[in-house]
Amino acid sequence: MKYAVLGDIHANLEAFDAVLEDARKAGATHYANTGDIVGYNADPRACLQKLKTMQFASVQGNHDYYAAYHDSIDSFNPAARHSISWTRKHLGIFDRKYLRQLPLILDVENFTLVHSSLKMPNLWNYMHKKRDAQGHFLNQFNPVCFLGHTHVPSVFIFDHGQIEHYRFDVLPLQKGLKYLINVGSVGQPRDRDPRACYVLYDLDNQTIELRRVAYDVETTQKKIRAAGLPFRNALRLKTGH
Repeated sequence: MKYAVLGDIHANLEAFDAVLEDARKAGATHYANTGDIVGYNADPRACLQKLKTMQFASVQGNHDYYAAYHDSIDSFNPAARHSISWTRKHLGIFDRKYLRQLPLILDVENFTLVHSSLKMPNLWNYMHKKRDAQGHFLNQFNPVCFLGHTHVPSVFIFDHGQIEHYRFDVLPLQKGLKYLINVGSVGQPRDRDPRACYVLYDLDNQTIELRRVAYDVETTQKKIRAAGLPFRNALRLKTGH
């Protein structure tokens, strides 16, 4: 059994399709999503439909929440605020209903999905450093948890009270440890690598592999400009930041 675990798709259909094709070739049998299906890019409805059709195990991200509801978005930066406003106008009734019913936390097999943190997930806190993960690990009961939100792939490892944090390519899992895996971003990477990012979790061999996938960035950029979304959304896709 292999799970392709991905997140922060952010309405980037070209990147999403490329990741799904790579996952299929790599032998993925199941699919999971750590949230933020919509936002920033120009294909929210197409990405939602694909995710629903493939029966992804999914949780809600902050962009999903604010696109589905009409809460204030004043705390977002201007580009994100513009993107959420645009997305709200381009979602259908059933799209919003689907996003609203997504849970903040979901247990699947022997792992957990969350967008931000298992400590007060509705606050959308970021996991950047080891101290950020301390409260999270107090609430993690499965050996593995996947999240997104920062758009930067990495692993936090909890080992008898000590936390390690680093980047990885292939991660062999050890019994007795807890792992918090940031799967990076499909639709808007921010680690200076513009390729789409996700992980492949091999449950039989207990390994997690970080995978990068090139996609048609130019087409995504053209769609962003044609939709009237912030130009910065298009520019950053080329550099991955």
